[in-house]
Amino acid sequence: AEQADEKEPCVLLGQQLGEPGRFAYAALCGISLARLFPEKEQSSFRMEFIEGFVKWLDLPKAVLPAMTAFASGLGGEGTETFTQILLKDPILKENPVVITQDLLSFSLRDGYYDARARVLICHITWLLRIPLEELEVLEESLLESLKEQKEEESETAEVSRKKKERRKKLKRYLLIGLATVGGGTVIGLTGGLAAPLVAAGAATIIGSAGAAALGSTAGIAVMASLFGAAGAGLTGYKMKKRVGAIEEFEFLPLTEGKQLHITIAITGWLCTGKYGSFTAPWTSMLQSSEQYCLAWESKYLMELGNALDSLLNGFVNMMAQEALKFTVLSGIVTALTWPASLLTVASVIDNPWGVCLHRSAEVGKHLAHILLSRQQGKRPVTLIGFSLGARVIYFCLQEMAQEKDSQGIIEDVVLLGAPVEGEAKYWKAITKVVSGRIINGYCRGDWLLGFVYRTSSVQINVAGLQPVDLDDRRMVNMDLSSVVS
Repeated sequence: AEQADEKEPCVLLGQQLGEPGRFAYAALCGISLARLFPEKEQSSFRMEFIEGFVKWLDLPKAVLPAMTAFASGLGGEGTETFTQILLKDPILKENPVVITQDLLSFSLRDGYYDARARVLICHITWLLRIPLEELEVLEESLLESLKEQKEEESETAEVSRKKKERRKKLKRYLLIGLATVGGGTVIGLTGGLAAPLVAAGAATIIGSAGAAALGSTAGIAVMASLFGAAGAGLTGYKMKKRVGAIEEFEFLPLTEGKQLHITIAITGWLCTGKYGSFTAPWTSMLQSSEQYCLAWESKYLMELGNALDSLLNGFVNMMAQEALKFTVLSGIVTALTWPASLLTVASVIDNPWGVCLHRSAEVGKHLAHILLSRQQGKRPVTLIGFSLGARVIYFCLQEMAQEKDSQGIIEDVVLLGAPVEGEAKYWKAITKVVSGRIINGYCRGDWLLGFVYRTSSVQINVAGLQPVDLDDRRMVNMDLSSVVS
């Protein structure tokens, strides 16, 4: 497959495994599907995936009942056995990462990268002791595989060149896995490159027949579906007129370039100075190489942030050091526990807080419909937010849970100091929307969150102040008290 003059695709790597290896490979995926997505509503996804995968590996139809049984929840105790059988295959002994390559190509064969498929790939990668960074490299390689690389090297580009050389050997296989020449289906990923450039870049890799197919209307349509309308994705979306109570809603790019999965970060408040922009808190994220932040209702978030700032730097700062540490940190936050002297300044913050609470819920619902409409393309999305930004995400997931076809969009969710209900019954619905993990970052000693939240709800169970007691493998509670202090 690495010969430059070879014009036609070779056998897929997954099919090059011996029959025991292919059986173990499919079984491992089936068992993992059942473990990761055991819910009844995920049954159709599990079965469609495993049936397609058996065909992908060219396994006999006779093994399908066994694989569907694994995907239904049977045979979970065989995970380690199947892992060892797979790793003993000659194809994988020196380079097990080819399994990650193969799963990635299979998952993208229809031009749709389901978030559940990416969670599965990450899980299988972990089982095979492959660093997750290898998946990131493969995804980047796939996106670059159709691009001509003729840049002149500079001193700063030397590191980039070495990384590209590492990817070079992967490119042919990734294209072969995504293109069935003459079979009527050709999938290509370009990040919005024009058809002529696609054909020029692919001709030397998969032959003229494959290149011609990639330049076809059908091929370009599939590429566009993966990255959003006209390849613009979220960068091209801006609310052009008021939607209900929402006055501002726009995605701002944090990074340049395209990726097979994206991250959307949501700021919780703004204030004059260092945190006067939506992008300021997100300068060091490592979640993905394609990142956006949501700019929403800046006028109201600025008013709230400045009110918070004035309270923190003035009277309340003194009270926090003296009185509050004895009254608030008991773990139960009610109006009765607050000093009367502090309550006299409550009006400074109650009104902007109440306004932002309402608008954050509306913004969350609007975000849900943007994601459901696939404005971001057919790629997994990770959401991360703090304070009212976390509340936006919470209501986004609640709204998505009420709609059909909401699964397979959201990969992971990170909520930090979320001013939302902390009772499990309010969180149960959103677990079916999130394919990966829901991380609730809380701080029991966040007296400010308890103070501003006291007038907005009779709830004393606030997610940002304590763990959410939800018995679900997706739910992860993270105590941030030591970090905050």
